[in-house]
Amino acid sequence: MTHRRPKALLAMRRAYVPQLFPDVVRARIERHADIDVALAVERLDDPRVAALLPELEVLITGWGCPPLDDAFLRSAPRLGAVLHAAGSVKAHVTKAVWDRGIAVASAAEANAVPVAEYTLGAILLAGKGAFRLRERYRGDRTFTVAEVVPDVGNHGRRVGVVGASRIGRQVISHLSRHDFEVRLYDPYATTAPVPRLGLEELLATSDIVSLHAPATPETHHLLDRDRLALLPDGAVLINTAQGSLIDTRALVDELKSGRISAVLDVTSPEPLPGHSVLFELPNVFLTPHIAGSQGNELARMGAAVADELERLAAGLPLLHPIQYRDLDNAA
Repeated sequence: MTHRRPKALLAMRRAYVPQLFPDVVRARIERHADIDVALAVERLDDPRVAALLPELEVLITGWGCPPLDDAFLRSAPRLGAVLHAAGSVKAHVTKAVWDRGIAVASAAEANAVPVAEYTLGAILLAGKGAFRLRERYRGDRTFTVAEVVPDVGNHGRRVGVVGASRIGRQVISHLSRHDFEVRLYDPYATTAPVPRLGLEELLATSDIVSLHAPATPETHHLLDRDRLALLPDGAVLINTAQGSLIDTRALVDELKSGRISAVLDVTSPEPLPGHSVLFELPNVFLTPHIAGSQGNELARMGAAVADELERLAAGLPLLHPIQYRDLDNAA
């Protein structure tokens, strides 16, 4: 593939293509690959691409790509790279891809940017008591000008970050520009940008806890009833990671007591049933899984794929390779 335009194909839902690859990004893709960006398939046995597969060298995937199974790999013997224009590759990249020596890269680093931004915004608003005071203002329909509100503010507030993932590390970087005291829990991190604590100590000593761990068997209900009870009165729990990290029933009980608050962009189940009390509780701020890339933010992920494609065409190593051994501890 060195210094030439490899044959490439888009495998994703067609609806995402214009936002992932606006004109500027599309031009970069076409400059570095022999590709028809107007063609995006959701089935790899689509008759429109049957003649292309024997020569296919790069597959650009996105949401809606089917699993890359043995049948597909046999039909694409020259495939050398899978570039994913989204976050996790777990849903479609099979072990057989790595077994055949095919390089895999993801735009997860680019997708982490808006999640970290959302999280920072939620932390800053939570520290100011904005969610609670909004409810009070909506109920009272008045407030005292220049009133000093106790127990709010971000100066010196303790934030506990659970998970030194791509997003977790970006959140920590954002928080370093503010006057927070940041602590981390991550049993797998070999290095840490802030002091580390055990999970129980972190929960018991944090004003705000933000979750950024992957969904694995070990992290299922990581915050169970006993651990949620460790949160101090008035603490705020933020989840932009995975709904399965929290025991929902236990969380509902804590929230119904009014003891803690929550900002939840992900839940278990997702979406919540219409009768869920989480829609009604005044100390819960719910959003519909929007922290990740939305709207014009998708172009950042498309640009990340263009970066990788440019490096492939020049014979350079990928910037953000994904290894099979890392999947278990990845989002």
